[in-house]
Amino acid sequence: MTIGNQPSTVRADGRGPTDLRPITLTLGVQKWAEGSCRIRVGDTEVLCAASIEDRVPPHLRGKGTGWVTAEYSMLPRATAERTQRESAKGRIGGRTHEIQRLVGRSLRGVVDLGRLGERTITIDCDVLQADGGTRTASITGGYVALAVALITYGLERTIIGKVAAVSVGIVGEQAYLDLDYSEDSRAEVDFNVVGTDAGAYVELQGTAEGKPFDRAALTSLLDLAGTGLERLFGAQAEALAGVRR
Repeated sequence: MTIGNQPSTVRADGRGPTDLRPITLTLGVQKWAEGSCRIRVGDTEVLCAASIEDRVPPHLRGKGTGWVTAEYSMLPRATAERTQRESAKGRIGGRTHEIQRLVGRSLRGVVDLGRLGERTITIDCDVLQADGGTRTASITGGYVALAVALITYGLERTIIGKVAAVSVGIVGEQAYLDLDYSEDSRAEVDFNVVGTDAGAYVELQGTAEGKPFDRAALTSLLDLAGTGLERLFGAQAEALAGVRR
């Protein structure tokens, strides 16, 4: 038992500032999908499924190239209070549209679309439980589902890298890796970093909710994100190690 106040660098869940939440990647959770992965990052859980179709969008027909796209949705009770299904509203919300475009861009960046041929791979990301970082979990787990599908169907030559995503932020003047909802909701600076295993970035999404941040803070946050991405690439590799055609 610990008596007294915890050090300021100890987070509510017991992690240190540079710790990821526990991550679990479970493959083969959907029988009919060409590739599937349930990713759990702390209390955030997303089901990712990859579907391969022998067709491409109209603007790519006859060009000998493929396409990778994504759809994202959140179950009504993934959150503390029920949210209405977007299908009931009759339209996709702006946040959902933004996230699924981000996931699609991230995954296309590590696939050789020319080698893929005239095929479309759709990654469906359904949030089962949300506690911060649903978009980063969708990208990290979506890559695993995508890779499973491509390896299983003999298309592993089209994979040209790994991609993962993690959040970083400043809360109470302290930099943290992998923010949960309680941290994200009060962060002075909040970043989502999407990167490849080659050290390149697909996207950086960052905002200051309080005072602006300087270049030194940005560099520090990117370095912190880099340590998290390396650990995520390791988890992805471990999950995919046993996948065969």
